[in-house]
Amino acid sequence: MAKADYYESLGLGKNASEDEIKKAFRKLAMKYHPDRTQGDKEAEEKFKTIKEAYDVLSDPEKKSAYDRFGHAGVDPNGMGGMGGA
Repeated sequence: MAKADYYESLGLGKNASEDEIKKAFRKLAMKYHPDRTQGDKEAEEKFKTIKEAYDVLSDPEKKSAYDRFGHAGVDPNGMGGMGGA
């Protein structure tokens, strides 16, 4: 299953500032936090997605790698080796 774009997960454009990223995360985290949506598995998954997006986009190095290479730039398992035949 393909991962959602981190910017889209937070409802932002690719040119979002640090403050915009932080504000979007806080707003969505309040809405989807498991303590507020007890038992709602869909909300829990959404929270995990936005948390992952924030973890990457709030770190300048990870954000730069994501902007350049997408998920492969920040996923330790995504930098697979040479494909074999």
